[in-house]
Amino acid sequence: MTKPDSDAIVIFGITGDLASRKILPALLNLKRRGRLDMPLIGVAREGWTIERLRARILESLGEHGDIPDGADDEDANALAESLRYVAGDYRDGGTFERLREALGDAQAPLHYLAIPPSLFGEVIGHLERTSCSRGARVVVEKPLGRDLESARDLNRNLANSFDESRIFRIDHYLGKEPVQNLLYFRFANSFLEPLWNRVHVASVQFSMTESIGIEGRGRLYEELGAIRDVVQNHLLQVVSLLAMEPPVRYASDSLRDEKVKVLQAIRTLQDADVVRGQYRGYRDEPDTEADSSVETYAAVRIGIDSPRWAGVPFFIRTGKRLAVTATEVMVRFREPAHALFEASASAPNHVRFRLGPDRVSIGLGVQTKEPGEAMRGRASELLMCDEEAGRVGAYERLIGDALRGDPTLFARQDSIEEAWRIVDDVIHRSDGDGRSPLLYDPDGWGPAEADSLVENAGGWHRPGTGC
Repeated sequence: MTKPDSDAIVIFGITGDLASRKILPALLNLKRRGRLDMPLIGVAREGWTIERLRARILESLGEHGDIPDGADDEDANALAESLRYVAGDYRDGGTFERLREALGDAQAPLHYLAIPPSLFGEVIGHLERTSCSRGARVVVEKPLGRDLESARDLNRNLANSFDESRIFRIDHYLGKEPVQNLLYFRFANSFLEPLWNRVHVASVQFSMTESIGIEGRGRLYEELGAIRDVVQNHLLQVVSLLAMEPPVRYASDSLRDEKVKVLQAIRTLQDADVVRGQYRGYRDEPDTEADSSVETYAAVRIGIDSPRWAGVPFFIRTGKRLAVTATEVMVRFREPAHALFEASASAPNHVRFRLGPDRVSIGLGVQTKEPGEAMRGRASELLMCDEEAGRVGAYERLIGDALRGDPTLFARQDSIEEAWRIVDDVIHRSDGDGRSPLLYDPDGWGPAEADSLVENAGGWHRPGTGC
């Protein structure tokens, strides 16, 4: 049966930073493409007037949306004018009675919870009690728990009022064009499948490095750290795309089933699999603790116990204040079984996926002959590089999918819990004994101790600044 499109969108926390920077610009782009012909209802605790809130929306769109400076944008004005506003405390049932009135004839609203996860349970309960959840969908943002136990509690809360098919756990990373390109490249090219296994692949690395620091997010980062912030979600989700079996079809259940199987096959991390680091100067950042043990860097070695990948090490790392800002996958193939040419010419073939920040590229590492009489080789790369300008943004794509009821690019309950299972022991041991992470200097590549994880796999691949 075809799922009905949502006929209203409700933004809880419409005056917040997430709504301003990401959600409202995405809604503007959807409106420009004719995909947002429905009421927009904002819910927030601040006692603003609707005129002030509309002015705030236009200000946000001017700052973060694709609007020329000083322009009077027709679609932006129409989006602001379409707003209905419900002011009130999220813990007050009266707020949700007013929301029920504001929904009017809407039968399939989409509720976007752009609020702290600590409020999810309260809001979801009120939506149920006032019938605002009837026929509705709900979008929830990360962090989806702090560990396995809290993730399970959150999932139980959601399941009390919404079927799994109506819950959309958003990970904006899965909506990015380069990540979609990785998935497409894997399964649309016949030459790759016979090589994509333990027989031919020596190792897989995935790096998400940033040259910036925590950018004023000290209070939030003290609650998260690198493992909770990106390893448990973004990085493990991309690993599942790299390692999954071919789905029967490109459909939500088939795709998500195969991703979950990968996560189930990943061993629970042990201390020897993880190196945690913190850049020098982090503790001087605003709103951080003077003796903080939060990691701003994490390097992880993963084993996948599946017939395709048994024995192939996967390495993931992420960090702040590193040498470059880049997100890159490097798949190294095994060397030829028989070295026909001199050893100096030998270098592993590879496939390299550049996933950002500002371009998508795919490189095939090969050996070619150097010009001259000698049969001597040189490493070359066949490269496709494509700027990201003009692409559909991640939030625009994902909110559009949620409005249509398409969960393909959203995380399912079992995948969230499996991802937490993988990191749960490590984060609890780190929280429990307060072990300080290894200090590293800014503008480098993190703690030298992380090199021990990859010493038998050719060392870390270091992304460059270009394609």
